[in-house]
Amino acid sequence: MEEADNSALSPASSNTSQVSEDLNSTPSQGKSSGKSKQKINIKEELEKRQGGKQLLNLVVIGHVDAGKSTLMGHLLYLLGHVNKRTMHKYEQESKKAGKASFAYAWVLDETGEERQRGVTMDVGMTKFETKRKVITLMDAPGHRDFIPNMITGAAQADVAILVVDASRGEFEAGFEAGGQTREHALLVRSLGVTQLAVVVNKMDQVNWQEERFREVTSKLGHFLKQAGFKDSDVSYIPTSGLSGENLAKKSEVNELKSWYKGPCLIDQIDLFKAPQRSIDKPFRLCASDVFKDQGSGFCVTGKIEAGYVQTGDRLQVMPPNETCSVKGITLHDEAVDWATAGDHVSLTLTGVDIIKINVGCVFCSLSEPIRACTRFRARVLLFNFDVPVTQGFPVIIHYQTISEPATIRKLISVLHKSTGEVVKKKPKCLTKGMNAIIELQTQRPVALELYKDFKELGRFMLRYSGSSIAAGVVTEIKE
Repeated sequence: MEEADNSALSPASSNTSQVSEDLNSTPSQGKSSGKSKQKINIKEELEKRQGGKQLLNLVVIGHVDAGKSTLMGHLLYLLGHVNKRTMHKYEQESKKAGKASFAYAWVLDETGEERQRGVTMDVGMTKFETKRKVITLMDAPGHRDFIPNMITGAAQADVAILVVDASRGEFEAGFEAGGQTREHALLVRSLGVTQLAVVVNKMDQVNWQEERFREVTSKLGHFLKQAGFKDSDVSYIPTSGLSGENLAKKSEVNELKSWYKGPCLIDQIDLFKAPQRSIDKPFRLCASDVFKDQGSGFCVTGKIEAGYVQTGDRLQVMPPNETCSVKGITLHDEAVDWATAGDHVSLTLTGVDIIKINVGCVFCSLSEPIRACTRFRARVLLFNFDVPVTQGFPVIIHYQTISEPATIRKLISVLHKSTGEVVKKKPKCLTKGMNAIIELQTQRPVALELYKDFKELGRFMLRYSGSSIAAGVVTEIKE
């Protein structure tokens, strides 16, 4: 796992020495709150809660119109998450709107504008279960205008499904320059996703041909390897999202059965390995939404990256450096007494003014808060980007749920791709494919962690004028 994580920053090889300082060397810190509140045994409680089922956060990515929403909407319908009456209503309404083939997409695309345009814009979130897992599903937008939203979804995911369109010309359009297939795959890998299920969708449009499936998977396989995915962590499943073939049960279509012997989509999702959660570390949650609730407090939603939280806990919020109390915790629309790393929760908070809290604020334990800074050093890997990056270069940092304008303040050194040794000090500029140490300056304070201490909170992406130009990990916090 350690190795896999670094290969995102060094496609050439995965034995980078600089980034891979073993995480296990961090001593496990318990939360020391001075109150006499009953401290729970989080590991025991976790065993009880899931009934033995592991939690998995799954993001669905891919080029616009590859059929992501239809695929997942149909899967949810087949799993019984959408009743027949509602589905019938969607079918009628989508026919009326002249978008009959979008009925299943409407299960996840809930806003009027998304339905009108037939394009997912925001990250939709739904829960479903397989035999051994509880899945939080995030349906990310494929359109390039909404990549910042897609990054937010990917930053909260453990594993990903990449949907590609098998029909002739369509796969090529999504995969070649300008298509979103490559950028999405690179982004999720850089944000720490190591396991990928590739759904070759719309196979019914090429009559379930084995050679078309092979052609698509070999092109993708070669690229995904370069992007840092291990072959053993990538699987390929032929499906049709519209007809529902090979989604919730093995397909009975003879043309497919004759050559495909692998699992259907739901079985493949069940086969994903759940990642190790940082339960023993100090509490960290990055706010992805902030809103007023009915009562006296307000709510923040987000994924708990580390540690656990109980109702009644006092938390610190960075960067505004305020404290607040947790009045209530909601997990999958149910009120709970506690939640832990990996959970997507809503916290009802009191004791702090909502005006001071923004998306991207990090809630943390009082005893070991996160640091906020405007200057930090990082190790970055430049993607295929044609403009040389120089000192003073303006970028947008995408980190967890925020995007923040920043400047590259210093180019410190260029590193050897495989050994991580310094090849050149104070380079004049950086060009594509380089591995380097740089110093970044943000306009406003950002709360972040060193990658070696908290992988989840030490990773970021750099974008410039609508393109992702680099992935990075935080190596040093300056102030």
